[in-house]
Amino acid sequence: MNYGTGAKHIVFALCVAAGLLLLPNPNFVHAQRGGGGGGGGRGNGRGAGSAQTGQAGAPVDLTGYWVALVTEDWRWRMVTPKKGDFPSIPLNNLGRDVANAWDPAKDQANGDACKSYGAGNVMRLPARFHITWADPNTLKVEVDNGTQARLFHFGDGQTIPEMKPNPDDPKNWQGNSIASWEGATGRGADRFGELKVVTTGARPGYLQKNGVPYSANAVFTEYFSKYDETDWSLLVVSTLTEDPMYLQQPHIRSSHYKKLPDSTGWNPTPCSAQ
Repeated sequence: MNYGTGAKHIVFALCVAAGLLLLPNPNFVHAQRGGGGGGGGRGNGRGAGSAQTGQAGAPVDLTGYWVALVTEDWRWRMVTPKKGDFPSIPLNNLGRDVANAWDPAKDQANGDACKSYGAGNVMRLPARFHITWADPNTLKVEVDNGTQARLFHFGDGQTIPEMKPNPDDPKNWQGNSIASWEGATGRGADRFGELKVVTTGARPGYLQKNGVPYSANAVFTEYFSKYDETDWSLLVVSTLTEDPMYLQQPHIRSSHYKKLPDSTGWNPTPCSAQ
């Protein structure tokens, strides 16, 4: 089944708009600011002659500790849903068959307890997230729930980013992620923009804890948007999942995170299939 490009763009735009409506103040978006390690560039930071690193070209600073704000889908995220409970995910017939055959004890015994901690669901976990620069062209996102780590690889705008092995992800739950800065404009404290991440090649996993599947061919496109207020910061991640093997159409979700002052509460725990 092929997805219509126009439909994908419309649905994604609606998702982002819905995420912004959750903000408490309509003037909140004016302060999408930050600094990501100095340096600038114009436009999207990837124009001709711009060979700066991902860190130097960052229009916002995403680094630090964040905690998930579970503002939607509470009963599917905070507890493990019952088998067959996935009303908001547009599964096709095969996807429903696979989800209804979910056997968490079998996953645990087979060493697949991390199926719901992979690229398709990791940002939906009730967890804390630690974002750092592993090197000037690699942004690292660590997750304490399930002890996961993602690597976002930046290129120079002219070549494909170098995909370095992720030693913290030997089973490849997080796949290969290519990152870029989108809509980067302004200078100094008035710079703003968002992070785009496209992930492919992840090990098959679950979009939801109760066995809702995604395949090895799934493509995840994420937009990380930061909003700064005087004493706190909010991060919104909008995720588009494309997987014709199991989904009738692209599926979009938005997740929200609050910036934390330090590592207090950081508590790495292993994956659990239950």
